[in-house]
Amino acid sequence: MDLTKIKDPSFLKKLNNDELEVLAYEIRKFLIAKLAITGGHLGPNLGVVELTLALHKQFNSPQDKFLFDVGHQSYVHKILTGRADQFESLRQYKGMSGFPKMSESEHDVWETGHSSTSLSGAMGMAIARDLQEKDHYIVPIIGDGALTGGMALEALNHIGHEQKDVIVVLNDNEMSIANNVGALHNALGRMRSAGKYHKAKDELEWLLKKIPAVGGVIANTAEKLKDSMKYFMIPGMLFEEFGFTYFGPVDGHDLNDLQENLGFAKKTKGPVLLHVITKKGKGYIPAETDKKDKWHGVGPYKIESGEKINPVTSAPAWSKVVSDTLVTLAEKDPRLIVITPAMILGSKLEKFQQKFKNRLYDVGIAEQHATTMAAGLATQDMKPFLSIYSTFLQRAYDQILHDISRQNLPVIIGIDRAGLVGADGETHQGIYDISFLRAMPNIVIMMPKDENECQHMVNTALSYQDGPIALRYPRGNGVGVEMDQDLMQIPIGKWELLEKGTDASILTFGTTISMALAARELLAEKGISVQVVNARFIKPLDETMLHQILKSNMPVLTIEEAVLAGGFGSGVLEFAEANNYQEVCIKRMGIPDKYVEHGEVEVLLEDIGLTKENIVKEIEKILPTKMKRAQLL
Repeated sequence: MDLTKIKDPSFLKKLNNDELEVLAYEIRKFLIAKLAITGGHLGPNLGVVELTLALHKQFNSPQDKFLFDVGHQSYVHKILTGRADQFESLRQYKGMSGFPKMSESEHDVWETGHSSTSLSGAMGMAIARDLQEKDHYIVPIIGDGALTGGMALEALNHIGHEQKDVIVVLNDNEMSIANNVGALHNALGRMRSAGKYHKAKDELEWLLKKIPAVGGVIANTAEKLKDSMKYFMIPGMLFEEFGFTYFGPVDGHDLNDLQENLGFAKKTKGPVLLHVITKKGKGYIPAETDKKDKWHGVGPYKIESGEKINPVTSAPAWSKVVSDTLVTLAEKDPRLIVITPAMILGSKLEKFQQKFKNRLYDVGIAEQHATTMAAGLATQDMKPFLSIYSTFLQRAYDQILHDISRQNLPVIIGIDRAGLVGADGETHQGIYDISFLRAMPNIVIMMPKDENECQHMVNTALSYQDGPIALRYPRGNGVGVEMDQDLMQIPIGKWELLEKGTDASILTFGTTISMALAARELLAEKGISVQVVNARFIKPLDETMLHQILKSNMPVLTIEEAVLAGGFGSGVLEFAEANNYQEVCIKRMGIPDKYVEHGEVEVLLEDIGLTKENIVKEIEKILPTKMKRAQLL
């Protein structure tokens, strides 16, 4: 079947299960071929092929609402809703998103990228549906990992309390189906769907109570026995206690089993949880046998061997530099504890985990808990290092403010993937942490220019005891500098003058330093002398150096791979205003007030205007008038 000819999922209604099996094979073949070129979330999508087919066959999208939690398992949904012909542009600039996107299709009713949001969204939709007196189905699809998020549990509690008609599909790819529960769950499913299960319980209790003298006692005893036995006999009693009718476990690769149980769920009033067991990476041996989740999200690869096609670089990954330095420091200091919310592999902490098993805590997708747990450790003279992606740190804003910063606790926050991240797009760009952290009292924020400075900053952070300190580092690999053998400490708030200049000053840090240095060379060819400062401490600013620069009356350009609103440049402007340097020309370059879509980082920087050529233009604009005349002459 030519998958690019699919316009909408209505054609599935006419297919029998044998034909659906063939379609499932074609979809897997298609995904393996396309993602070998573009990269993407391969493992999650190979695991939900039959589940997505069954959902679209049993329900009527977009009238019925599918909410894909996280959204990285929505590729099959995209194929069935007419987007197979767009897969060559998957996660490419101006191409198809790797997550559900309302602007792409009417079938995408909930946009995601972060975890544990689907159930709350579904509850909102259910309330709206009922108030509008409509009768469509609302079906959030959530993974077992996402269910560790506190927000998901809050929503489960509320849905169960309100008894809203919501069908939650729990996609569980971590456990296998136990054979001895198969017959029981099918029987219970049939009874519940027909309303006979609850009716039989009521009738039995009524009959027992009719027995003279002892009937009430027998009924109470039977009720207690039933309540105790059901925990042994019925899977999913946790969800039953939440107020859900539970179906499962269901074989997520058995179309008969899936459709039968989805049918049960549709007939059941109130909230339902359908527990589906799937195998991540199913149908592609390298992904299917992956024990370390390395095929969850991948770059290009060779289909035949599964060999990853990576750019050739000798420079280590930024996250590896941080992790390796933590290992070195942990060998000397037993108080060092590392905490991560489900990102051991992403943040390259495997080595630390192997060497210090009892000193690394993966708390699951629970950023708020991880952050406050770090605060608790810090109160007990431990040295917690919270390793967390910038985009996920957003989810712990209050915990940083209330539990860490307000108590002025010495927690080290390792902000991985700070700056633009590329293909994952607007839900994952690490461009907001400077703005929301800079407003918090007590906190130090720093970012290295290269991997050598990065290792020294890790050491600096572990030695800092005066409050919280945040170390930002980007995705990808470093610049390839020589590494010092001995770790040093960098004075807090001390900037570094990289190149001297007399006509203008560029203040920048991290990934944009190389861009500033390249622009300086272009300006030198025009006879313009520009100094470049490694403003590695975003907070506190180097006030001594800033006074020197601003007193010279040189125009200043700040550059940051982060949002301008409330960012580093704003801090420099605030300093100038507070110290009466209003006459000095200060301009800022950074990310404007808009979400940044997916695409290669270099392309995104070009789109935003963060290039060496634009730096040259901005410097020329802010030069004093007399200097501009001299340049023309």
